[in-house]
Amino acid sequence: MKTVLMVAEKPSLAQSIAKILSRGNMSSRKGLNGACSVHEYTGSFIGQSAHFKMTSVCGHVMTLDFIGKYNSWDKVDPAELFSKAPTEKKEANPKLTMVKFLQVEGRGCDCIVLWLDCDKEGENICFEVLDAVLPVMNKPRSTERTIYRAKFSSITDTDICNAMNHLGEPNRNEALSVDARQELDLRIGCAFTRFQTKYFQGKYGNLDSSLISFGPCQTPTLGFCVERHDKIQSFKPETYWVLQAKVNPEKESSLTLDWDRVRVFDREIAQMFLNITKTAKEAKVESVSKKEKVKQRPLALNTVEMLRVASAALGMGPQHAMQIAERLYTQGYISYPRTETTHYPENFDLKGCLRQQANNPYWAETVKALLSEGINRPRKGHDAGDHPPITPMRAATEAELGGDGWRLYEYITRHFIATVSADCKYLQTTIAFSIGPERFTCVGKVVTSPGFTEIMPWHSIALEESLPHCEKGDLFPVGEIKLLEKQTSPPDYLTEAELITLMEKHGIGTDASIPVHINNICQRNYVTVESGRRLKPTNLGIVLVHGYYKIDAELVLPTIRSAVEKQLNLIALGKANYHQVLEHTLDIFKRKFHYFVDSIAGMDELMEVSFSPLAATGKPLSRCGKCHRFMKYIQAKPSRLHCSHCDDTYSLPQNGTIKLYKELRCPLDDFELVLWSSGSRGKSYPLCPYCYNHPPFRDMKKGMGCNECTHPTCQHSLSMLGIGQCVECENGVLVLDSTSGPKWKMACNKCNVIVHFFENAHKVRVSPETCDLCDAALVDVDFNKAKSPLPGDETQHSGCVFCDPVFQDLVELKHAAMRHPMHRGGQGKRQGRGRGKGRRPGGRLNPKKPKDKMAALAAYFV
Repeated sequence: MKTVLMVAEKPSLAQSIAKILSRGNMSSRKGLNGACSVHEYTGSFIGQSAHFKMTSVCGHVMTLDFIGKYNSWDKVDPAELFSKAPTEKKEANPKLTMVKFLQVEGRGCDCIVLWLDCDKEGENICFEVLDAVLPVMNKPRSTERTIYRAKFSSITDTDICNAMNHLGEPNRNEALSVDARQELDLRIGCAFTRFQTKYFQGKYGNLDSSLISFGPCQTPTLGFCVERHDKIQSFKPETYWVLQAKVNPEKESSLTLDWDRVRVFDREIAQMFLNITKTAKEAKVESVSKKEKVKQRPLALNTVEMLRVASAALGMGPQHAMQIAERLYTQGYISYPRTETTHYPENFDLKGCLRQQANNPYWAETVKALLSEGINRPRKGHDAGDHPPITPMRAATEAELGGDGWRLYEYITRHFIATVSADCKYLQTTIAFSIGPERFTCVGKVVTSPGFTEIMPWHSIALEESLPHCEKGDLFPVGEIKLLEKQTSPPDYLTEAELITLMEKHGIGTDASIPVHINNICQRNYVTVESGRRLKPTNLGIVLVHGYYKIDAELVLPTIRSAVEKQLNLIALGKANYHQVLEHTLDIFKRKFHYFVDSIAGMDELMEVSFSPLAATGKPLSRCGKCHRFMKYIQAKPSRLHCSHCDDTYSLPQNGTIKLYKELRCPLDDFELVLWSSGSRGKSYPLCPYCYNHPPFRDMKKGMGCNECTHPTCQHSLSMLGIGQCVECENGVLVLDSTSGPKWKMACNKCNVIVHFFENAHKVRVSPETCDLCDAALVDVDFNKAKSPLPGDETQHSGCVFCDPVFQDLVELKHAAMRHPMHRGGQGKRQGRGRGKGRRPGGRLNPKKPKDKMAALAAYFV
C-alpha cells in the first residue's frame, strides 16, 4: 500500500479537503509543531489502495534574507546589497519548525499531492514544500511519478473531487517569477530604505516614522497620492456663469432646463445671453426624442473590483477586505478570491451556484424567478487564465458570518446574481427648447425593465422629475431666467478605490499585493486615511515624492515598475530567463541608487523646509556619559536620545514610554540609565543608552537592555536579577522587575510572559543562593506585618518561586498561554517532579546544571 502525503496552504483548508476526500471517515492528530494537524484515511490513488496523510503549512515555509553579516545596518554599505550580498532561504516562522514537521510527516511517503493555493505564490510554496520533503521520501523507481499538483478554485465537493481526479504538476516558471520578485524587492527595497532612513533620521527629529522605507511598488503607489495632492494645492478656482431657465408646463409645476452652452467664463458675455433670453416670454419645443437605452449588468467579479467596492461602498480597507475574503474562501463560502478573470468558463455551473441562494430571504424571490424564467449568460469579460471570477459557493446567513464577513459575502452574492440577470432597460426622453435664440434641453428617464438593478438597487436609474407630454412647436410660458455665478472646484484626495484603479491601470503590484502596498504607505505614516476612505499624504510622504522627482523621477513614476512586472510575467510564462531579468533589473537600480546617493542633497533641501534638525527637537532627559551634558529625548518615531554636544544619536526600544531611572549610572560608560515601560500591565526594564547601541560583551547583541546584560556585578544586570528559565520560551530568563513594587513581577527578557507575585511586599530581592530542585535563584521577600500573607504571621521568607509551597498561592502567570503546570496539585506533585534533579522538558534526566543563576532552568515546568 502506498503512502501519499498531501499538503494544503492552511490548516483549515487541509481539514476541509480531507473531510471531502475521505467522506468524513478520517482520524486527526496534532502535528509536532502544534499549529498544523494531520488527517489520515485510507482510499484509492491512481488505481491502487493508499494511505493518505493530509496536512498543511501556514503560508510560506521559507523567506528570503541576507546572510547574517549583511543584516547589520551599521557594518554594511547599502550599495553592496545589489550584488555582493549573498542571500539565503530561511524559515519564515522558526517557531513553527515547519521544515522539521514536514520532514517528519513526509518520511517514508511514496507520493506527494500539493494542494497549495492555485496562484503564483502557491506554486512557489509548492517548491518550498518539495525542497523540505523530497530528501526524506522513499526513492522512486526510474520512471515512476511521485509529485502531483491539485488545481482547484473553491472548497466544494465537486471542485475538490474533480481536482483529485485530474492531478497535474507544479509550475516551476511561476515559482521562479515569485523568487525573482522577492529578490528584487529585498535588494532594491533594503538598499534605498537603509540609506535614506539612516541619512534623514540622523539629521531630523520630527519625521514621525520609524522607517523611511522605499519599495519598487510602494513608492509609485505613494506617488499617485502625492500627484493628486499637488493638483489640489496648485488648483486655482475660476469663476464661470450658467444660464438657468424654468418653464411652466402647468400652472403649479415648473421644469428646469439645462443650457446647451453649459457655461461661459466671461461675465459680460453671460449678461448678454441673459438680456437676449429675458425678452422672450415663451419657450418653444423644437424637438422631442424618445430612445430605449440599456444599462448593462456588471461583468463577473474579480479581485480588484471587489477591493474597490469594499473600500468605496462598504468602508473596508483593501487589506482588511482581502483577509475577510480569504476567510470566507477557506470556510467554503466563496470561490478563490485572488483572480484577474471576469469571464466564466463555458462549463461553469452557474445554475448550481444560483440554486444555493434560493432560500435566502434577501434575494430568494429574484433567484427563484431567474431559475424559472431562465438565466442570462454573463457578459463576456477578460479571461486571464487563472481562476474563475469570485462566486458564492454555498448559502450563508448573517448570523453565521456576522459583521464585515456578512457584508462582503452579501455584496459578492448580489454581484453574482446580477451577472446572470437581465440588463436594466429604460426609456430616455429628450425635449429641446428654444428661448429666443438660445437652446435649452431637459431629459427624463423611465425604467421599463429594472433587470439586475432589483438585486443591486444602488445601480438603479435615478428618479427624475416627470416630463410633460408635448410635441414639436408647443409653447410653454417662461417662469424664470437667471444667471448663476459658480466656481470651478479642485479634485478631492484619492479614495482607496481610485488608487486601486490607478495601480491596476499602470501595472503596479498584483491583485494579491495591491492591498499590501496601500497598507504599507499607511503604516509608514506617508498617508492618512480620511473620511470617505480618502488618502491624504503627510508632510513626510509629500517631501519624499517631491525629492524623488527632483533626483530621479523614474523612482516614483509607475513606468519602470510596470516594465519589471511585465518581465516577471514573462518568466512565469517561460518566455524570459530568470537570471537575466534579475541581473538586468538590479543593474538598472544599482545605477539609480548611486546617482540617488550622490544627489541626496536635493531631497535634503526639501526636508530642511518641513522638518526640524535633531538638535532643535526633543526635551532634556538623561546625561551623556562622554560630555556629561543632558541628552534630548525625541519622542517622535523612532524615539531616540540625541546629544547635540557630541552629535551622537542613540536608538531606544519602541512602542513604550521612556523616563529617567533614579539618576543611576552605568558602571561601564557613566551614561545615566533610562527606564522603558510598556505600561502598568506590561514589562519594564532599565537600559544604558550606550550599551543598548554598542553591546559591551561578546554574548550581547545590539538592542539589549539591562535585563539581558551579562555584567557580573552591576545591580541592574541579568546576573543579579535573573531568577530562572522562562516557563514559555526556550531562551528567555525571568528577571525581577525591581521597579514594580508593591505589585511585584518578574518578566521574561525574550518573550511576553509576565509573572506577578508577592503583591504588597515591602521588599523583594534575588538571593545569591539557588534552589536544590530546579536551580532557579531563591527570592527573599519582606512583608509589612499588617499585610503579610505568610503563615504564622511571619514577615520574611526566602524560597524558590517555582518550588516553595509557601509561595504557591502568591504567584500568578499572565500575558501568555501557560503550557506548563504552575503550583498545581500541591506539595506532593512538586516533590514528585523535584526528585529528578536537573530534569528538563521532555522528562529525560540529565546531569544537574551548575548553580549559576544566569543558566538556571526552571526545570519544574515539564
